[in-house]
Amino acid sequence: MSAVQRWAPALLFWLTLMGPVGSAAQAQPDFTQLVERYGSAVVSINAEAAVGGGYGQMPFPEDSPFFDYFRRFFETPPGQGPQMRPEVSMGSGFIISQDGFIITNAHVLEGARTVTIGLHDQRELKAKVIGVDQPTDIALLKVDARNLPVVRLGDSNRLRVGQWVLAIGSPFGLEQTATQGIISALGRALPGDSYVPFIQTDAAVNPGNSGGPLFDLDGRVIGVNSQIYSNSGGYMGVSFAIPVNVAMDVVEQLKTTGKVERGWLGVLVQDVTPDLAKSFGLRQAQGALVSRVLEKGPAGNAGIEVGDVIIAYNGKPIRRSSDLPPLVARTRPGQTATLTVVRQGKSRDVKLTVEQLPEAPEAQAPTAPPPGRLGITVGPLPPALASETQGVLVLGVGDGPAVRAGIREGDIIQRVDNTAVKSPEEFERLVEKLPAEQPIPVLIARDGDSYFVTLTLPPIP
Repeated sequence: MSAVQRWAPALLFWLTLMGPVGSAAQAQPDFTQLVERYGSAVVSINAEAAVGGGYGQMPFPEDSPFFDYFRRFFETPPGQGPQMRPEVSMGSGFIISQDGFIITNAHVLEGARTVTIGLHDQRELKAKVIGVDQPTDIALLKVDARNLPVVRLGDSNRLRVGQWVLAIGSPFGLEQTATQGIISALGRALPGDSYVPFIQTDAAVNPGNSGGPLFDLDGRVIGVNSQIYSNSGGYMGVSFAIPVNVAMDVVEQLKTTGKVERGWLGVLVQDVTPDLAKSFGLRQAQGALVSRVLEKGPAGNAGIEVGDVIIAYNGKPIRRSSDLPPLVARTRPGQTATLTVVRQGKSRDVKLTVEQLPEAPEAQAPTAPPPGRLGITVGPLPPALASETQGVLVLGVGDGPAVRAGIREGDIIQRVDNTAVKSPEEFERLVEKLPAEQPIPVLIARDGDSYFVTLTLPPIP
């Protein structure tokens, strides 16, 4: 065998390896033209608020040897009232119109008395706050200028996990900082943010990036950088942006009316766990399980019931309960919506008229699970609660299936196995008839929330 024949397999192997590597290297994105073309439309924001009295906060405790010496510098001089000292919040934003409309985050402007915009050409302009929407963390500003550079807006409904993105902003006050990454996930629900299906990325975002744009490779803004997940206060590889479609819907309302209207169904929903799916006879653990229907709300008027599982809203699939609120919120009050629900194993469409989200949503009663075989003691509801809801009050919890299901003293048990509970006697009869070794859905109310839990009863000895 010749030397060429001997080495041919190895040579072919290495050429095969080098091919993809070379192609991958050539496929790396080049962001230079994007930054050069649209970076000038990204602004820095200084929002100044007046806080505190005197000349500032004493940096030394009273038992410090420096306390007496430095106290005179921090106390209000005799004969003068308390003085306000400025506190500056830094953030980012981007220009969406040549006549000076700018998008940023609402939290950047919190408590601000004056807002100053820093442009790419080193100009500083005072900005007027047109409107702020706290639930989506979007704010709209306006500066008095003409022929400003603007961004192009994309479509956040067309995003895909894995695509490249670029963030530009002013982290730590460092203006025009560009960082790149990919979209890590879509439709993320964060605690306290019911109306935003966040875009998760691994683009480096730090304090000061808030309100800045997130670009796709075509140079279109597809998100507004808003939050980070961090144990240290700095970047840890998990950043969240508000989809641009959500942001622009808010912006258009702020422009025209100065406030944002949101749709409302009048239901409380929760995720469908595998145990709940089994107990409700569902093939898959997906959808939004209705745990409470508020009286005189759109859903209640349309016949939606506790225990229904909403699997689609206007034809859009609902995989998790967090998918539903953003879709409802973006529906204008007065419009008709179609809910696809599963009830007792059968799918049906329910049409209803969406109403405006009340400014002070109706107070929500508490809820809980079962007795006897469950290891809990229940009693009738006090008159104050009985006038608002029905069920039985958990008076005591011992060892048993109920505590393992998460039921606590003070919970209100409203439904057991999809049957409403009206009295302790009825509750006891229901529990005695429950099958053993099968997950049973139990609707409880606690601390203003209603939700289902599942419990499994042991065999009767």
